[in-house]
Amino acid sequence: MRGDPDAVVIGSGPNGLVAACVLARAGLDVLVVEANEERAGGAVGTVAATLPGFRHDVGAAFFPWGTLSPAFQSLPLESHGLRWRWAGAESCHPAPDGSYACITRDHDRTAANFGNEKDGDRWRSVARWYGSIEPQVINLLLRAIPTLGPLPRLGPVHLARLGAVFLSSGRGLAERWFSSPAARRVLPGLALHVDVGPDDRFGAALGFMLGMTATTGGYAVPEGGAQAIADALVRCLDGYGGRLRLGARVVRVVVSGGRACAVRLAGGEEVATRCVLADTDAAALMLDLVEREHVPARVVGFMRRYPRGWGTFKVDWALDGPVPWTVESARESAVVHAGDDLDDLSRFTAQVRGGALPDHPYLVIGQQSLADPTRAPPGCHTLWAYTRVPSAIAGGWAAHAEEMGDRIDARIEGLAPGFGARVLARRVVSPDQLQAMDANLVGGDL
Repeated sequence: MRGDPDAVVIGSGPNGLVAACVLARAGLDVLVVEANEERAGGAVGTVAATLPGFRHDVGAAFFPWGTLSPAFQSLPLESHGLRWRWAGAESCHPAPDGSYACITRDHDRTAANFGNEKDGDRWRSVARWYGSIEPQVINLLLRAIPTLGPLPRLGPVHLARLGAVFLSSGRGLAERWFSSPAARRVLPGLALHVDVGPDDRFGAALGFMLGMTATTGGYAVPEGGAQAIADALVRCLDGYGGRLRLGARVVRVVVSGGRACAVRLAGGEEVATRCVLADTDAAALMLDLVEREHVPARVVGFMRRYPRGWGTFKVDWALDGPVPWTVESARESAVVHAGDDLDDLSRFTAQVRGGALPDHPYLVIGQQSLADPTRAPPGCHTLWAYTRVPSAIAGGWAAHAEEMGDRIDARIEGLAPGFGARVLARRVVSPDQLQAMDANLVGGDL
């Protein structure tokens, strides 16, 4: 029988599993404890949520950093079954008036489908510039401990240009770079992935990075579903001698002499260890898992005010065929973004921040089965979409979930007439249901 592990990792999301693999590779005895009784992965997973034969991602679905991440690159995930797949295009941004912009990994092809010729030329120039500095940018953003050390390697010209991007709002950057509404809505729309509105100060950076990584790593999907990432990491961990326990909910991190020395599980069992890594919500760790006497008062105060993102409302569909988008480029894009123009994005942002259900929701729509046919029976397709909403609403989500799902259906129907006739089954997932699935998704903050 094995003795006490050197390290216990709480939570089996990708961050926790990568950390566990790194420690196990270094020779430590590592145990990962996961509350979910059925699978590892947390919000990175895949389930049969609608009809038999259809596999739907429960949370994260597209991974532009998947092939770029130094952490993933350092692990033999492909030898443990991980296979990346790409659609014909990465991201399409159509509007009801028929205008659109489409991002692909081919700069010339993107330039020919980006609002107008001038805007296409600008995109190609920016994408080529970013590609020339991406190694330094990745080194800056994805270091284990972020530091400004790599910045000087960019040189003053690149630094100034990158700084001008990062100091802009999404609207400011879009209006400075592009002239057509189609091109202008792309980067601010991408920033809404992470709750950044088009008029937010310094909001351009996130949209810029999501747009640029679409041109390099692309919006890749794992064959078989997002669960394949977690499964490959678990097999990798096993290969290094680490262990995973499902159905093991931690209720206390035991502290002695100022150091974590054990974790206590829901059934009362204590697992002694030399160190604990927590892949958990930070506030839950400091306010619930660690006894208050061991947490400095200033940390307690900050965690009580811990900033939360918007809620997420998600829908999964089983379809009897592909979505009949009016815009041809959308029919081959991994992701379709539904946002009419900058003012539409600003209005949506104001509604969500004001606590209202958006009446014309901005959508991130995933067409995973275009890239990975294993997600659905032959001839059929899955569809996945989400929008941002307030975490809680008057009357509760149970009373409004189907209504919100209908608004999302209507938004897609406006861009793809006949969509409703393709729907075999639909499942709506409200913010409270996301939190019930994974306690780290507080208020549906995905």
